[in-house]
Amino acid sequence: MVYLKSLVFNSLFYVGTGILVIVMGPVLLLPSRFARAVARFWGYMTYLLLAMIGIKQSVHGNRHLDRQVLYAVKHQSAWETIILSWLLSAPAFVLKRELLRLPIIGWFFLKTGCIPVDRSAGMKALRDMRLAGKTLAAKGRSMLIFPQGTRIAPGVDQPYEIGVFALYEATGLPVVPVALSSGHVWPRNSWMKYPGLVTVEFLDPIDPGLDRKSFMATLKQRIEDRMEILDAPFIKNQEKA
Repeated sequence: MVYLKSLVFNSLFYVGTGILVIVMGPVLLLPSRFARAVARFWGYMTYLLLAMIGIKQSVHGNRHLDRQVLYAVKHQSAWETIILSWLLSAPAFVLKRELLRLPIIGWFFLKTGCIPVDRSAGMKALRDMRLAGKTLAAKGRSMLIFPQGTRIAPGVDQPYEIGVFALYEATGLPVVPVALSSGHVWPRNSWMKYPGLVTVEFLDPIDPGLDRKSFMATLKQRIEDRMEILDAPFIKNQEKA
């Protein structure tokens, strides 16, 4: 049954995404707010398709949609890269530059005002990120970054990278840590989708002004403390199995 549901979702998702990209292609010629509207619709479409196969979501905490913030999000799955565009009204995502090479979709990423990062560029990448962050902050945009830099399987330890502090310092924005459990129903690099509940928690924001050491320690502690709680039911079920 899980295989069949995964087949249904993946078929509808990829066909639906392809149709959306083709039909909405002319939006690329319009101001960026139209591309962001497409990103929100893509997220909502994916939410509906996931609900069809038994994947639901529970959202807790203040999403801060009424002000400009920097979201620092735990990254376990493709789920958050799509659904959070809808839930958070299409903030500017920090993403790896390679994604811009995707046909048409890469153009949409660029049109929405994302911050592409060349991970092989070292300190230059940080300088470019800071500059892009300042520009977006001046335009009133909220931003979203995955502070560990890549998708991490649940329970796996991975360092928090300095890029999130570079944006925090450059923009002067409060940082909203976000913990979630998406990796248990939509595993990284997996074709399978498992019915269940994705819990998303928007935690207390970190105000501007902290030094690097204090900021990084606070961010990691807030997210990882909640991750222990969110992961616990899944780990318990795995042990029973």
